[in-house]
Amino acid sequence: MSTSEVRMTLATQRVLRVLLDKPAEARYGLQICEEANLASGTIHPILARLEKVGWLESHWENVDPHRAGRPRRRYYRLSPDGAQQARTALAAVEARRFRANPALPGGLA
Repeated sequence: MSTSEVRMTLATQRVLRVLLDKPAEARYGLQICEEANLASGTIHPILARLEKVGWLESHWENVDPHRAGRPRRRYYRLSPDGAQQARTALAAVEARRFRANPALPGGLA
């Protein structure tokens, strides 16, 4: 899927920026929520959408929930292609923002 086909909402941008901070590191949902300062109900649809288009890879941790005293965690990380797509999409968002308001830092004023 091309970058133009992913809806780049502010929440999606925040999730992608968190994941791009350390693209090879797998993070579970609550970590992403905390780092992006977004609610779980907001990020999980975004993660599912990004995984569906191939930008993310995910896996369930191999842990016994009873012994761990908590539910299993699903870990997410950007795929190699997804990391590049995310960088391109975020750069396009920034370029549009600066064209719309050149007085912003980094704008064309």
